[in-house]
Amino acid sequence: MDAIAISRTGLDVEWQRLQVIAQNLANINTSRTASGQPFHPLRLLSGPQVDFKHLVRAGDKTPGGVEVLGVEPMAAGTRRVYEPGHPHADADGFVTYPDVDHASEMTLLIKTSRAYEANLTAMSIAQQMYSRAAELGKQA
Repeated sequence: MDAIAISRTGLDVEWQRLQVIAQNLANINTSRTASGQPFHPLRLLSGPQVDFKHLVRAGDKTPGGVEVLGVEPMAAGTRRVYEPGHPHADADGFVTYPDVDHASEMTLLIKTSRAYEANLTAMSIAQQMYSRAAELGKQA
């Protein structure tokens, strides 16, 4: 088992998740994207590189890391704000924005940053263990 490689996959996934969350937060008040379409908040889907059933059936005792399975639009609705002077306002003066819950996104941002930190710590501990094992091997 290569603990450093496993932690590295976790770092990669959590970094990509942070980017998706940042994109959602940055576009909280975006009425249209560059293509002219409304912005849809996204969620990153992740999971194990090898599913548990495969590990058990194959008798392989070496777990893999995690990977990004995809990025999907959230089922969030829209919110309408009365802004009659806005260039994207409809005939009634309302502008449609994505219904991104700022508090939920910030909570997920903190949770994801903690998972990233946990992977960094695990990687650091694994490096210390490998280093100590090498030192013990030299003494023997």
